[in-house]
Amino acid sequence: MKELLRTTDPTVIAYAKMLLAGEDITCFEFDVNMSVLDGGVGILPRRLMVADADHFIATAILRDNEVEPGL
Repeated sequence: MKELLRTTDPTVIAYAKMLLAGEDITCFEFDVNMSVLDGGVGILPRRLMVADADHFIATAILRDNEVEPGL
């Protein structure tokens, strides 16, 4: 698995997941329950992960839709 996106904005994660699902790319959201540690403030970022083989195309999909992949 490779990290595709890291953000504290849940709407960006939801949008990226929708874009990837439309292209049949499976992705996993990591660190969803970390809000327990930060008291629900949302200061800890969530990560969106994809399989190594899908990383290149997933990055291209996000860039084509003006979502900046990476850290």
